[in-house]
Amino acid sequence: MAHVITGPCVDVKDKACVPVCPVECIYEGGRMLYIQPDECINCALCLSVCPVQAIHADIDVPEAQRGFVAANAEFFGDAVTGWGSPGGAGPRYVTDRDHALVAAMPRR
Repeated sequence: MAHVITGPCVDVKDKACVPVCPVECIYEGGRMLYIQPDECINCALCLSVCPVQAIHADIDVPEAQRGFVAANAEFFGDAVTGWGSPGGAGPRYVTDRDHALVAAMPRR
């Protein structure tokens, strides 16, 4: 099980979750942050500090936000960043690209 960042993060990117992640599995896209599911250890620290309640365990994502489970995983694939499992976020792994689900959303 991994955690997933969902729609409330889009165009907010508060980043309070980034420094609390012990494995640095939260990466920055253009309009939101994404959790690399293979790197997430399910500690829930990110969930506890998110000011917009955008982070959920993958099995607890609200029905209306279920598309973000795939969006978080696919963000790291060849269709978006090609990063795979980089092994830790940092300046090298920041992009202005987003998953198609996020890119298609109207700006806030």
